[in-house]
Amino acid sequence: MNQNIDKLYKIAQKEERLIIGLMSGTSMDGLDVALCKFRGSGGNTEVNIIAFETVGFTEDIKDEIRKIFAKSTIEFQQLCMLNPWIGNLHAEIINDCLKKWNISSEDVDLIASHGQTVFHAPKILHGLEKFPNATLQIGDGDHIAVKTGIITFSDFRQKHCAAGGEGAPLAVYGDYLIFSKRDENRILLNMGGIANFTYLAGNLNANEVFATDTGPGNTLIDAYVKKHFGLPYDDNAKIASRGIVNQELLKELKNDKFFEEKSGDVTLPKTTGPELFNLEYLKNAQEKSKTLEHSHEDILATLCRFSAETIADAILQFKSNSCKIYGSGGGVHNPLIMSNLRELLPNFDFQETDDLGIAGDAKEAVLFATLANEAIAGGQTNFGSRQGVPSVSMGKISFPK
Repeated sequence: MNQNIDKLYKIAQKEERLIIGLMSGTSMDGLDVALCKFRGSGGNTEVNIIAFETVGFTEDIKDEIRKIFAKSTIEFQQLCMLNPWIGNLHAEIINDCLKKWNISSEDVDLIASHGQTVFHAPKILHGLEKFPNATLQIGDGDHIAVKTGIITFSDFRQKHCAAGGEGAPLAVYGDYLIFSKRDENRILLNMGGIANFTYLAGNLNANEVFATDTGPGNTLIDAYVKKHFGLPYDDNAKIASRGIVNQELLKELKNDKFFEEKSGDVTLPKTTGPELFNLEYLKNAQEKSKTLEHSHEDILATLCRFSAETIADAILQFKSNSCKIYGSGGGVHNPLIMSNLRELLPNFDFQETDDLGIAGDAKEAVLFATLANEAIAGGQTNFGSRQGVPSVSMGKISFPK
């Protein structure tokens, strides 16, 4: 037997596995690195975070990614070079974290790397009948494996697309395995660049698991603040809190087929990205609503309300009666979005995933580590035939030797 296959087989037999989960989102602010200890799989999954750190990206790194990020026309050479470059960058960050944590790479069983999304193109966005749902994440797994010496799982979203999904949201799988609780219906709401939620039924039936994107979370807010204030984000919504929501602009922002409850084949679940929700989208809405001259504060206040209303609309479209909502992602740190959500969803109890033992900032990195654990030791959970949640194992394997 090949030594790499033999090692993988032995890891699968272990009672406990140490897995590093990596996540870099569409905000491109940095790499989340979560070292997790796993026991069991499927419904018996137990996970503890041993160490966690977010390593920020320099402006140079962000600028290189922005040259191709969410753009329909790019220099192909830039994409080709970035794929190994991002992989090597992530590997360097892992090695630095392990050194800081005083943990040997030999003690780590697997790396689960989400990679850096550079384009997301489900049919709802590209509209080309002969082409399937598509998505692309870069940061080559072979480069990570060779540079760290650790077996690496990567490129998780391709299997999801191949099995009929849109490549997102993938949090649904880890959410079910880690956060389900008998007799408590839960919504796991993640507000990153794009907002999405997972519904978990209190009867623990995997067939009832549901997940969808709702629209923008922070992506429009962050892009606007960067352009007009030179800041990565609106800290504590200080700028937006000085503004007033413009109802005409809000109406135009929501005037897109993505938000229609049913438009042809467009209904929940569905996914989206900055390919749609970008500054050009905002400019078009401003032109139609004649709000191009409004203050930056009013625009940001309206964008916060836009995110909150589209999140609330999607939740109410799916679940009209109350249940507990556990938030994560950068949106939970935006008090204006959160106050709007509490106003719009008065019958729902809001908490954070921190209250469930997993820090919100670490959640997505942990969820990808969970996917790797499930790929090697589980794979028995049947999510039924629900749209967007195919019952598949995900992740391509890269060996260090």
